Amino acid sequence: MQDVAVIDDPEAAEASLDPVRARLLAELVEPGSATTLSQRVGLPRQKINYHLRALERHGLVELVEERRKGNVTERIMRATAGSYVISPQVLGDVQPDPRRAPDRLSARWLLALAARLVRDVGELVTGAARARRRLATFALDGEIRFASAGDRAAFAEELASAVASLVAKYHDETAVAGRDHRLVVAVHPTPSREPETAADARE
Repeated sequence: MQDVAVIDDPEAAEASLDPVRARLLAELVEPGSATTLSQRVGLPRQKINYHLRALERHGLVELVEERRKGNVTERIMRATAGSYVISPQVLGDVQPDPRRAPDRLSARWLLALAARLVRDVGELVTGAARARRRLATFALDGEIRFASAGDRAAFAEELASAVASLVAKYHDETAVAGRDHRLVVAVHPTPSREPETAADARE
């Protein structure tokens, strides 16, 4: 079982978004049968089997083993991943495209960049899994509290300058055997469950 799997097929995405099927995927992190799932979810076994067949058809669950019980063969199923990410690729021509309106201060452009990141890394992860190879990536995640909007702007300028300096130092256009890498750096407010004030919105 993979930790995270990327769904890049529209029909598979639709299947995973069905509330009942999403619940089954969550339950099948541990192997189970239609009978055990029926008891946990509270639906008839026949209906569970119907949903399991749809999920199996799209590669979201897989057969672990078959057990014979009298005249019945019980199929033990398991989700193919612990969690799933739906690639923006399933949206086709309406998927976000950061090339349309590049603006490093735009939250919507940041969303478009994030969507491209999910799509591109998803494709790489899928390809690496098929080739049974590890994918070399690097990421940083952290939080910083700014005393003012001015400090935040100054930090952004210094960060951009530092990154530009590193890119200039290590980028080698003449490296024939080199491989291009995409660099994405983002800074955004940490989401809060408390209502946003008008002052927060203006900053």
